Amino acid sequence: MPRFSIIVPSHGVAGRLSLALDSVLAQSFGDFELLPVCDAPGTPAADVAAGYAARDPRVTPVHSPPSAGLAGARNAGLRAATGAYLLFLDGDDTLAPGALIAVDARLAETGEVDVLYAEHERCPWWEGEPTNPAAPLLAGAPRGAFAPAEAPRVTGVELPAWSAAYRRSFLTGHRLAFPDGHFTDIGFGGLVTLRAERTAVLRRVVVRHRLRRQGGRLNLPGEHHSELLDRAEAVLTAAAELSVPAERSGPLFEQLFAAVLKTAAHPARLPGPLRRAFFRRAARLYRLHRPAGFRRPGGSMGVQHRLLAAGAYTAFRALRDANRTASAAVRRVPRPRGLRTRLYYRLQLRRRIDPNLAVYCAYWGRGYVCNPAAIHAKAAELAPHIRSVFLVEADRAHTLPEGVDHAVIGSRRYWRVLARARYLVNNANFAEGVVKRAGSVHVQTQHGTPLKKMGVDQSTYPVVAAASGSFTKLLGRVDRWDFNLSANTHSTQMWERAFPGSYEHLEYGYPRNDVLCTASAEDVARIRRELGVPDGTTAVLYAPTHRDWRTGFDTGLDLEAFCEAAGEDVVVLLRAHYFYDRGARAGTGRIIDVTGHPSSEEVCLAADALVTDYSSIMFDYANLDRPIVVYADDWDVYTETRGVYFDLMAAPPGPVARTPEELARVFRDGSYASAGSAELRAAFRSRFCGFDDGRAAERVVRRVLLGEPAEALPPVRPLAERVPAPAASPLVRS
Repeated sequence: MPRFSIIVPSHGVAGRLSLALDSVLAQSFGDFELLPVCDAPGTPAADVAAGYAARDPRVTPVHSPPSAGLAGARNAGLRAATGAYLLFLDGDDTLAPGALIAVDARLAETGEVDVLYAEHERCPWWEGEPTNPAAPLLAGAPRGAFAPAEAPRVTGVELPAWSAAYRRSFLTGHRLAFPDGHFTDIGFGGLVTLRAERTAVLRRVVVRHRLRRQGGRLNLPGEHHSELLDRAEAVLTAAAELSVPAERSGPLFEQLFAAVLKTAAHPARLPGPLRRAFFRRAARLYRLHRPAGFRRPGGSMGVQHRLLAAGAYTAFRALRDANRTASAAVRRVPRPRGLRTRLYYRLQLRRRIDPNLAVYCAYWGRGYVCNPAAIHAKAAELAPHIRSVFLVEADRAHTLPEGVDHAVIGSRRYWRVLARARYLVNNANFAEGVVKRAGSVHVQTQHGTPLKKMGVDQSTYPVVAAASGSFTKLLGRVDRWDFNLSANTHSTQMWERAFPGSYEHLEYGYPRNDVLCTASAEDVARIRRELGVPDGTTAVLYAPTHRDWRTGFDTGLDLEAFCEAAGEDVVVLLRAHYFYDRGARAGTGRIIDVTGHPSSEEVCLAADALVTDYSSIMFDYANLDRPIVVYADDWDVYTETRGVYFDLMAAPPGPVARTPEELARVFRDGSYASAGSAELRAAFRSRFCGFDDGRAAERVVRRVLLGEPAEALPPVRPLAERVPAPAASPLVRS
């Protein structure tokens, strides 16, 4: 029997689950079993847990459906546990270093106890100092083990479940489990307090609880707050049935009603019609369960107790309004430039939303490209009743395909359609001045798989942070998202960390990559002719990424010399990062500049092989199952200044070259298309090409524009069953 069973519910926190599991496995005390509780196999969190289980026998994944909630996940872990003591850890929290050895040492000092309460830190998700709210509560507890009557204010009501260690036989012997609903910790903690006979405290931080940017679920408005009264009633009823003396039930009663009054005093938590009903039910519970001799607290809280006992809702509401002296900061909405434009936009915002209007934008108006263009095209086919307007910079308007309705960014029509559209689709972000209207649906399609750090994860890299602007404004834009598109589970997890918000992940693949699965040999031949690729040559796409510490574009490689050294049949398709797509670079000799070509997907189809450094184009190109070579001449500098999410050198999609000579050699000797290269590519594809099966755009249109349920969408075709677009050169499949 292990000393500890550590139960980690993970629903909705796949992006941070690895941090929680690492914090447990890194403990110096190793006598434990780790039970991550996940959704069904194949989901992001389950995949993370399965990877840990394959590496460490102490990890045993447990499955619980999302519908069972947090309580169901914890109870599933409790049933599977075999340890002497149970600890609970939320999937986005971490165990403090040395926590387990400290808990074990304390239990050795006190002897067997039913519950050992410990301190915890509440860590701001972004900036600010951690707090330790449990410290004052535990400071007055006896030094050794004690009966609950000796320290009646030490209860589980004010301490979350992950701030304690529980003797498993105590919980199972009393059939204690987590009650369903949002306030499961209060219900569980109260019942544990009533049943425990021997308790102790550990005055040391065991868990670091990372506050979520979206705030705690319990603070969100909704009807679920009535469940707080259910939990309080269950605990107080149990206290009465157990004939708990007033000296013990008094502190428990006060702590429960502190939580109840906190909710009653925050009208935003309760929908209007429920506020009075909540108060009246709370008043009945108060009068029914108030312990004999109970002394109300002093000050404003004491007044609230008296008003609740009297059922005086009108007076309570007046007191609540009078006490709200701190008002929320006025939200300043960035406005369009120019007084007339601002007034015009405000006027349009007062008009009703057009339910059949969709607005699209890609790369801040660079044209009809990427995921927004692919969704736009599929919407014309599957949802013709939706009127679509593409937003574009004035100097790019002429590049739009014939028949694509558009609005020039900054024009009056631009602000009108942004104000009135029901659907807003973008692969970057809309302007600061765009207001998220109730009833509108914002879809963030993204435009790549993240190797480099993104969003708020850039904050610790000074060069990138300086160029990124205000992270506060960034998060304000994230708050407009309703859906966020993902091409693979890695992206889902990283987006969750980089862009914390309340949006829904759509793991549908990237619509722009559909063509990589559907294009024919004739399509490939046509694109090569249009780009000027000579017949019988091997076209190598060279696509370096942007360097944050540089200004201007630098190929970083003598491409003419590369062609000469790589072989006489090699030509290079040069595609610079889209930041540099406005600069003209004339192709010379065997170099064809395709930076200005509107479709990166067509360029990929034309290429027989890809050479890139750290560009996300490698993840898209991998869908073609053609050779990829990584040219990593400055990997150490890049990781130091930009930051990355994983070690590309340890898991590349093909050969890695560090020098121009090495790069030329892998093409000259054919190793770029060898069996070893194919083996690396297969592992890379398995990890990063999970959802790109040619039907991503269809799934987005059906789910978002047509409102079809997720279960009715076309399932993702397994990777082994897909047939990528054929390459021009037969060598790429060797």
